[in-house]
Amino acid sequence: MNAAAQTTTFGQKNRPSEIRLNRDDNVLEIDFDDGKSFSITAELLRVESPSAEVQGHSPEQKTTIAGRRHVAIMELKPVGTYAIEIKFDDLHDSGIYTWDYLHGMGTNQDAIWQNYLNDLKAQGLSRDP
Repeated sequence: MNAAAQTTTFGQKNRPSEIRLNRDDNVLEIDFDDGKSFSITAELLRVESPSAEVQGHSPEQKTTIAGRRHVAIMELKPVGTYAIEIKFDDLHDSGIYTWDYLHGMGTNQDAIWQNYLNDLKAQGLSRDP
């Protein structure tokens, strides 16, 4: 790969071939160039936002976001050729979802979801608003 191509993709290993917002089911559907396809709920995307507000600046600072069972995606905006920003109807829009982040989330979403549910329970929180 030449230096120009590396600069354009910012080192992303995975690239989407198609991205669809399914508003009826409230999911982001992503097909990747490696043949994998994922449907990721708006709720999971919101509560696992890559923003500093959610993730903190270290694993110890991660915040468990409650009450987002019915959150919806309002808008998707491209960030260069390596990511998207997602604006949710709770007005959160500060995370940059790189292709690799979305691919990893899709690949591991069952475990990520279970960890989220466990964190909610441990903290006495609910998915409901």
